[in-house]
Amino acid sequence: MWTVAACLMPPLVLSVFIFGIQTLVITAACVISCVVVEAITQKCLKRQVTIYDGSAVITGLLIAYIIPPSAPLWLPPLGAIMGIYIGKHLLGGIGYNIFNPALLARAFLMATFPVAMTAAWMPPLSTMEIFSFYGETVDAVSAATPLYLLSHGGMAALIEEFGSPSSFYGRFFLGWRPGCIGETSTFLIMAGGLFLMYKKYITWHTPVAMLGTIALLTWIFGGDEKLFAGDPILAVLAGGAMLGAFFMATDYVTTPMGAKAKLVFGFGVGALTVLIRLKGGYPEGVAYAILLMNPMTPALEVWFRPQRFAPPLGSDQ
Repeated sequence: MWTVAACLMPPLVLSVFIFGIQTLVITAACVISCVVVEAITQKCLKRQVTIYDGSAVITGLLIAYIIPPSAPLWLPPLGAIMGIYIGKHLLGGIGYNIFNPALLARAFLMATFPVAMTAAWMPPLSTMEIFSFYGETVDAVSAATPLYLLSHGGMAALIEEFGSPSSFYGRFFLGWRPGCIGETSTFLIMAGGLFLMYKKYITWHTPVAMLGTIALLTWIFGGDEKLFAGDPILAVLAGGAMLGAFFMATDYVTTPMGAKAKLVFGFGVGALTVLIRLKGGYPEGVAYAILLMNPMTPALEVWFRPQRFAPPLGSDQ
């Protein structure tokens, strides 16, 4: 758990640099809220207090990473209550919860406080300073996220704000764009995910299946100019697909453990993400796609259970 938390630190450092110190304050509020809620919940339920195992810390980090960088500070405690108290402990307890706690917290916050969750986007502050240094105006940088622009204005609006694809691919890959606190940098998220693969804490099956499905289905069905113009690279870089693939769809508790089950799970998350993005009214679909696939985990474990090589007990073979 602490290794996963360490792998999530570089995106936080980048968010502080490009959005400002308030992202560190929001992240600290999320982590502290989750740890406190977990301790109080376990005390009230007369269970062993396990706040030192790092699971509540990771939940707090992930809640912070999937909310806007200017979100009000009263959101983290509410998200912690939904994610830790309800999503984790009341719906099964540690190791048995059905839904990813951080994503459940985000879904709750989006449903109950949509204005606070969608009106807190801000442009990269360092970009503003660079533009000002060269005599440009601050208005040259938009606070609209790439997926919002695609949803409301299509590829033309995205190109107007960020330049040609050859230009914004690099910016989106490095993380120089508006977005949630910890989802903007594909490079840093991928680096952390690959390190977890190297340590064998996660495997490649779910991330590859999920990202590959998003790219393929966007290329096939997203050809409308108002959508992604069939750009599979943009579909992976523009939203929270990378963070979801490496740090949420690989959760030990709410996702399958078998290799084949992981591939099917990743395919399902990718397909639902594209469906929500292209046909739904919400520009991002990763969080809801993972939440919709979480209850399928027990069935996938049964359907793709490894075959027995030893004869059943009591048989004559």
